[in-house]
Amino acid sequence: MNKAIALTCAAFLSLGSGALLADDDVRLDEANTLIEQGTIMNFEELNQKALSVQPGTITDTDLEKVYGRYVYQVEILDGQGQEWDVDMDASNGEVLEHKQDN
Repeated sequence: MNKAIALTCAAFLSLGSGALLADDDVRLDEANTLIEQGTIMNFEELNQKALSVQPGTITDTDLEKVYGRYVYQVEILDGQGQEWDVDMDASNGEVLEHKQDN
């Protein structure tokens, strides 16, 4: 019985640590280094790309590393007061997701 509990705990811990590695916020100083190295596009270009996909006003942005890929997330408020999320590959501006925020 104790062995089963130990294995279950180990499984949950390994899943939890995988989730931590899967989705990490990137600090501003790290982001600036990535921009300087050419690893990701600069934020102004990414913001313009997001606004070309969803016109409105940017209310929030976030850069995360998700499964080894840098993802730039933009929240936009449109003219009708609806909130939208646009997620892009920060290295090339490819739109990964464009959806209305509920």
